[in-house]
Amino acid sequence: MTEATQATEAGARGPEPEVRIGQGPRNRREVLVKLLWIGVWLVFLSSPVHDLADGHHTTAGTVAGTAALAVFVAAYLMLVFRNMGRPDSPGAVAVLLGTLAVLAPALGYGLGMHWTGLFVYLSVACGATLPPRLAVWAVPGSAVLMYLVRLRWGVYAVDEDVLMVLLIGFAMIGVSQLVRTTVELRKARATVAQLAANEERLRLARDLHDLLGHSLSLITLKSELAGRMLPDHPDKAAQQVADIEQVSRQALVDVREAVTGYRRPRLAVELAGTQVALTAAGVTAELPEGPDLDGVDREAESALAWALREAVTNVVRHSGADRCAVRLLRRQTLDGPVLELAVEDNGSGGSGGGFGNGLTGLTERLEKAGGTLEAGRSGRGFRLVARVPAAGAGDVGSGA
Repeated sequence: MTEATQATEAGARGPEPEVRIGQGPRNRREVLVKLLWIGVWLVFLSSPVHDLADGHHTTAGTVAGTAALAVFVAAYLMLVFRNMGRPDSPGAVAVLLGTLAVLAPALGYGLGMHWTGLFVYLSVACGATLPPRLAVWAVPGSAVLMYLVRLRWGVYAVDEDVLMVLLIGFAMIGVSQLVRTTVELRKARATVAQLAANEERLRLARDLHDLLGHSLSLITLKSELAGRMLPDHPDKAAQQVADIEQVSRQALVDVREAVTGYRRPRLAVELAGTQVALTAAGVTAELPEGPDLDGVDREAESALAWALREAVTNVVRHSGADRCAVRLLRRQTLDGPVLELAVEDNGSGGSGGGFGNGLTGLTERLEKAGGTLEAGRSGRGFRLVARVPAAGAGDVGSGA
């Protein structure tokens, strides 16, 4: 299995279910778990609730305090619950934060020290919902506002309550950054999976074009030969039909290997196939003998084999040539030693309309192996030259 296939399957499976940072709840159970996690932090409301229950205020003050506390808690829960995974619009965040920023000092100033714990929730909301560049100012601002309200009740020291507001607020800035980073990584993972899927589809399309284009051209040629031989030379026609069967079986094997990602054509095998294809098409073939592939890795050899296959397919199908020369040389270039494959025919050179799908895919293959491709009309026909890195220099064979 190729790496692209593995990445595609990983992307299809999606993120692992046990880690859902930065995602909204998918079902009722996850909603309850999230509410429980947020609800634990409502413990700081115990002081205001006890203050209301102890009857230290007038009836009007108790009713107003209860209503204001309910609004405060509702605004806080809406901010924190919705913003973790599915953020509200900036306008809604501003309104809800403004509500907290008004109610916390108003209740602390009007109803007593027991209500200054609300600044913890204001600090948490600022750290969780505001962009970091604003949160680093809003959190200390909440602590300063809390200190000013506490002056109303004769508390002048900066004690652990003020420090807690600061620390919890900055901790929430870190948590918020973690959530944002996780969301971005999840999006990046989905993008990588999509790119891997596109690359795998491109590889498969390129392989099938190269494999079937060559094999079907050979099958067509041999079918025509068998048709012409059938009336007068049934034995020769039967041999052509047997060759067609063999090519068809090999094409099926090649397609299966291409689909599984293990197809690596060998240059020696392609040279032998080239002889058969050109002879069947009535083209005189000049081929190198026993190519020396020392210092050429398998990826580069595979790219040259694909280049030879594509070039021969074009000669058979488009050129109208009656002669084709294949040469394999080692050369020393400014970029280092290379192994050069040259395929030249004396045909019309094709349509001349630029690179088609086959040559475009071939260029991509060679580039991945560190090689290059040149193709175009020459003085006598069409010439294709493919080069890949090699480890030495010197002529390793040429056409006779």
